[in-house]
Amino acid sequence: MSFTAQDVKSLRDRTGAGMMECKNALTEAGGDQEKAIDLLRTRGAAKAAKRAEREATEGSVGAYIHMGGKIGVMVEVGCETDFVARNDQFQALVRDIAMHIAAAAPTSVSRDQIAADVLERERNVYREQMRESGKPEQIWDKIVDGKIEKFYAESVLLEQPFVKNPDQTVGQMITEISGKTGEKIEVRRFTRYQLGEQ
Repeated sequence: MSFTAQDVKSLRDRTGAGMMECKNALTEAGGDQEKAIDLLRTRGAAKAAKRAEREATEGSVGAYIHMGGKIGVMVEVGCETDFVARNDQFQALVRDIAMHIAAAAPTSVSRDQIAADVLERERNVYREQMRESGKPEQIWDKIVDGKIEKFYAESVLLEQPFVKNPDQTVGQMITEISGKTGEKIEVRRFTRYQLGEQ
């Protein structure tokens, strides 16, 4: 299947990848735009994994105020260069993450930031639920593990479904933008304020 220069441009507009990357992906995908997008996303994720070891010393602090001043969020998102930090796509990402935090109220950026005692308390609650459910004891651990995964998906920013696109987690969205910018991007920290909460 052949493709035109317009197809390459269209793919570039949709993905933000370089012209040669788009042309190579279209060649490999036989001109199929959707397959080419999948190829570019896969390669972007692989490149992002390689970038994970690099330092993200630049970045931006973003703020978002919601519900007429009843919820406020500040988030620090890091990248590698000032050039990317000032980029419109990066700034939009910072705003989207702040808005997501306001809506979804995560408790931590990543799994490793959840305190061991909080996790143990959750496990104990789930085990007690299993005890009272009457389900066979040999399947309790598997069900508890599943509930812990759900707890992560509800509590951890990077694992929550992104509010503007629930088919993608916040972590996947960041990896996608990282693939487009060519730099490591990481959420360093956030604070969420809700009127009346301590």
